[in-house]
Amino acid sequence: MVTMELSKQARTDAIQSIQKYFEEDVREPMGDLRAGLLLDFFLEEVGPAIYNKAIGDAQARMQQRVADLDGELYADEFQYWVRLAKKRQAAGSRERGAGSQ
Repeated sequence: MVTMELSKQARTDAIQSIQKYFEEDVREPMGDLRAGLLLDFFLEEVGPAIYNKAIGDAQARMQQRVADLDGELYADEFQYWVRLAKKRQAAGSRERGAGSQ
């Protein structure tokens, strides 16, 4: 089980945000203790759902990136002769084109 914990600064900022929300949108002041308890409730109750969604999104993104490795990093094997033939063909085309001018 993953425990949702915030840094001291993040916790302080979250409590201040909760207090501001209640003052401005609910029009009811909320003290530090109540805001902290509400934050603890949400971290325990809703936090895991948000965390699991983030982990799922990260896993999907990583799986997509791993699946793309073949396309991004794959190198064709034994291509020396194929490339040499193309170079020779291109050089012959240039020579023929220069001769017809």
